[in-house]
Amino acid sequence: MRVAFLGSPPFATPVLRKLLDSRHEVVALVTRPDRPGGRGLAVRASPLVELARERGIRVLQPETTKDPAFVAELESLAPDVLLVASYGEILRRDVLDLAPHGALNVHASLLPRHRGASPIQAAILADDPQTGVSIQRMVLALDEGDVLSEVRTPIGGRENAGELLERLSALGADASTAALELLEKGDARFRPQDPAAATYARRIRKEDGRVDWSKSAAEIDRHVRAMTPWPEARAKSPDGREVVLLDVRPVAEAQAAGTSAPGTLEVVDGAPIVVTGHGLLEIVALKPAGRSRLTGADWLRGARLESGARFTS
Repeated sequence: MRVAFLGSPPFATPVLRKLLDSRHEVVALVTRPDRPGGRGLAVRASPLVELARERGIRVLQPETTKDPAFVAELESLAPDVLLVASYGEILRRDVLDLAPHGALNVHASLLPRHRGASPIQAAILADDPQTGVSIQRMVLALDEGDVLSEVRTPIGGRENAGELLERLSALGADASTAALELLEKGDARFRPQDPAAATYARRIRKEDGRVDWSKSAAEIDRHVRAMTPWPEARAKSPDGREVVLLDVRPVAEAQAAGTSAPGTLEVVDGAPIVVTGHGLLEIVALKPAGRSRLTGADWLRGARLESGARFTS
């Protein structure tokens, strides 16, 4: 099949690589324009664009898919189907109807649970025991199209959003090529979603990384994992400097926070333990502003803090 691929890194990169290694023909990669980034804010091609160019694939980077010139150019490539993975823009009817087989979306959740922009973070925050990838037909409504197939996987107890994204993108790569085979053979069977079971995952913003110490130790643990690697779980340490929490663990034997206020530091056997709204939380690893990763114990020795000092949000 002739496939036009629309996506954004990092989720889309393994999907495109798998597609390029299949027998299907990728007629174009459609992705967002390159943006300034890194030190010096130099404009650099994304890994997705680099992969496409290495394979000799045409790259289209419109500011918006609403541009009639872009729609005409994509239509001229005569794709049989559009395959979309984390593109980041809602597609209009003229794009969705451009190919005979329509558009398939690779979505990182078990639809209809966690429709929307941040399904991976939402699954961790909700303490879901499992998640997966759904291949669905795209419609004008957000992630409401019928589902062709899904792949399920458990969420690891210590897995963060970056690690889970990496696993789900690999699952999505396999699931998408399998879906194309079904479509080409005429064996595709779509099932409607149950709207009563739908939940929505709104887009994560940078300010969502802030740690709320009034929440329970278990909730903050999930928050840290969901916000890693972006936008990062951030708090103010007792010395007033911002720190990024990289790894935390609820202290199993602590069933309540005691009488200290949430955010209060307790030093236990050289390890930093923080009082939360319910339970205690050990800081296993963190990153002070402008520095590299440190264990909680190493950070505590350098900061020279004592029990009773307080973290804030």
